[in-house]
Amino acid sequence: MAPDFVVVLPTLNEREGLAKTLDELISAGVPPGRILVVDGGSTDGTCQEAEKRGVRCILQEGRGKANAVRTALKVVDAPAVVIMDADFTYPAARIWDLTSLLDKCDEVIGARLKPEPGAQRRIFKLGNWLLTKFFNLIFDTRLSDVLSGMYAVKTEALEGLEKASRGFGIESEIAAHVASTGGEICEVPIEYRRRVGQKKLGIKHGILIALDMLRLGLRYNPTFFMFLTASLLAIPGFAIAGWVAYRWVVIGVKHYVWGIIGATLASVGTLSAVMALLALYLKRMEIRILKQIRRAHKSRTP
Repeated sequence: MAPDFVVVLPTLNEREGLAKTLDELISAGVPPGRILVVDGGSTDGTCQEAEKRGVRCILQEGRGKANAVRTALKVVDAPAVVIMDADFTYPAARIWDLTSLLDKCDEVIGARLKPEPGAQRRIFKLGNWLLTKFFNLIFDTRLSDVLSGMYAVKTEALEGLEKASRGFGIESEIAAHVASTGGEICEVPIEYRRRVGQKKLGIKHGILIALDMLRLGLRYNPTFFMFLTASLLAIPGFAIAGWVAYRWVVIGVKHYVWGIIGATLASVGTLSAVMALLALYLKRMEIRILKQIRRAHKSRTP
């Protein structure tokens, strides 16, 4: 049985899209009292669209989507939240599919596996695929759309959530927090429509999301990234060693100092790469142990 939840809609000048989203939510059976609009300072009457439907609208702290979600989490008093973009791209009726899985999952993501033609540009599909693969590598998950703007999550699973992301990186931050604390993340395939209103997400935002994800990796598994960075020394090391070997074998000129430098860099880089893989493996093992502990605790809880 799905727990009580509040639907959180971050907005910024989304009057037209919000109106359609709210009407669809209410038609899908979500009471207006269980919907919260968090506005980033709209000037087009976004909040008025919410208020005339009996939906609460509050002003967010700071700027960006990440701060809108954090503002909502401070005022929401419910066992779960459903965070959803307010541009009419996500099907409101799928909320019940997401929340119905919260009895066995800590977060349920609406994976955009059924986009309508033209809803996603190819560059964004590629970027989302690459970032999701990177996330899966770091956090030992099997997700297909970690950056989806529609997901349900238990509020208890968000305790201790750090302010590591900005803007649209909040989706990966929440998933990283849930995964790294041993939580279960599930996915539900959903439709994805063309947005209503002006598009806000651009290529630069994809770069910022990638940087946010890198910061998350540094925060949750710093050893892996330190050794991964050090492993880059192998590139100039092998290049120098190859040049020295070529000069020695082909020309007959020996460069002892450069040979030592090349061999040292190559050795340090190779060893660091091995240590990075070991750090990644240990982090994955830690996450799996935490999951087993949580499952054991749940099985003992009446």
